[in-house]
Amino acid sequence: MSGYEVARLEEIEELGDGRAPWRPVRHHFGIQSFGINAWTGREAGDRIINEHDESGDDDGQEELYLVLQGRARLEIDGDQVDAPAGTFVFVRPAAKRTAFAEEPGTTIVAIGATPGRAFEVFGWEAWSKLRPLYESGEYAEAADRGREVIKANPEYAGVAYNVACVESLAGRKEDALEHLRLAVEKSDRLRKLAADDSDFDPIREEPAFKELVG
Repeated sequence: MSGYEVARLEEIEELGDGRAPWRPVRHHFGIQSFGINAWTGREAGDRIINEHDESGDDDGQEELYLVLQGRARLEIDGDQVDAPAGTFVFVRPAAKRTAFAEEPGTTIVAIGATPGRAFEVFGWEAWSKLRPLYESGEYAEAADRGREVIKANPEYAGVAYNVACVESLAGRKEDALEHLRLAVEKSDRLRKLAADDSDFDPIREEPAFKELVG
């Protein structure tokens, strides 16, 4: 195996989950030490980065944005930041941020990691194609397709966790417990998340669930 890989932006599969199109750079290369993805706004005015901050859970990620092409306008805690191609913008975890394309085809590369903690890969990129099914309440279909995603990406704890969620909501108790067990064996953080996740309300009183979440 070679000690390096090369890919142009357009060679990385573009995905869509109902938001701005994006390319899963980390997933494409199999990077394990930090998160990195590229987001594109097709037309001027398109939202590229959904409004969010990184302080709502225990992640506390720092994020660095690079405007790769086009021109972006970032809104950070109410401030407007003009960012032409070649601009870096560093955002601390608690700051609320979003970004819009000022020119067609504006692309932002986002890099993130949590200070003082080894990066943990969850595989949300692999799950993203099924996210619209989850949000529209099509839990059985998401569960059916999710099993194939697990087979294709067995290293991702987050995929197993999300499949367990939709299986729980679809009334597939045994399948949900099986995949939740797989998820928490890979990531203790998901054990803690499951304890308060309403997606598991249908199986919350099961002895096996109580055992899994401690």
